[in-house]
Amino acid sequence: MSLIKSLQDRSESRCELCTSAEDLNIHTVSPKNEGGVDHSAYICATCEAQIQNPELTDQNHWRCLNDSMWSQVPAVQVLAWRMLTRLKPHGWSADLLDMLFLDEETLSWAKDSEEGNEEDKIVHVDSNGVVLQAGDSVVLIKDLNVKGANFIAKRGTAVRRISLDRDNANHIEGRVNGQHIVILTQYVKKSK
Repeated sequence: MSLIKSLQDRSESRCELCTSAEDLNIHTVSPKNEGGVDHSAYICATCEAQIQNPELTDQNHWRCLNDSMWSQVPAVQVLAWRMLTRLKPHGWSADLLDMLFLDEETLSWAKDSEEGNEEDKIVHVDSNGVVLQAGDSVVLIKDLNVKGANFIAKRGTAVRRISLDRDNANHIEGRVNGQHIVILTQYVKKSK
């Protein structure tokens, strides 16, 4: 039986993470790159894109892990653990992660990702403790003297489509008055 047929049978032709029936593909769960049914999951393009690109992560999409984390398939358990760990700053995912039990071998596999340990990733939070993601909009909560640009960024100024500093959890970047500047996260709040 082919790999795709085996995965379709196992998943009943639904995404093994969110149960979508649209645009399904085989996802080999790293670092076990041997492929095969035991090292693969059958997932939708939405889940695949967010797994591959953390900046696209939509925390509400992943509430589906409340059900899929109980899968008996180790590859699906690994993906669920990794995504819950990535989303740990959100209270609901930390609660689910506390409930999730993986045997030693599966937990070791989950922690052994190409991205490194997800627990060590930098998390950017605004002045209220709300997690910031690339592309968010924020509002300045204090007048900021912009060094080298000779202007003051006024309190209440909206900064749209921010980017995150991968090396420093206290820095974000955005455009104010046509200038690309670095802003300390303690001086912003996420706008809705």
